[in-house]
Amino acid sequence: MIDLQPILSASMPIKIHVATIVPAVAIGAGQFLMPKGTPVHRATGYLFMALMIVTSVAAFFIESFAGGRFSWIHLFVPVTLIGVVRAWIAIRAGHVRSHAFALAGVYFGAIVIAGFFAFSPGRIMHKVIFGG
Repeated sequence: MIDLQPILSASMPIKIHVATIVPAVAIGAGQFLMPKGTPVHRATGYLFMALMIVTSVAAFFIESFAGGRFSWIHLFVPVTLIGVVRAWIAIRAGHVRSHAFALAGVYFGAIVIAGFFAFSPGRIMHKVIFGG
């Protein structure tokens, strides 16, 4: 059973991070499935990029669960921000392939890989899904 208490009692950066990454997971997956270049794709793409920027900035303020200010997982913050900016610049320049590659990297790195580690024992999301 899902227990939201670990999130509700967490710091504000964690709450913001979770509130922005959850819709980004779904919207990003939808972007891979929907037709490209449509008004809907563009609108949801801007929303996805905005969510990823906010979630990255919030993540920067999350303290390491191992103690200390930063951990290796914080490396995803600049990587994500750079990827989003590169994707935006690429599409504005008409470089569709570079745009797609940059955002696929953002999704795979910041959502799939970082998300996998977010569910490790001892982490808040592990407690939410698996308890204790």
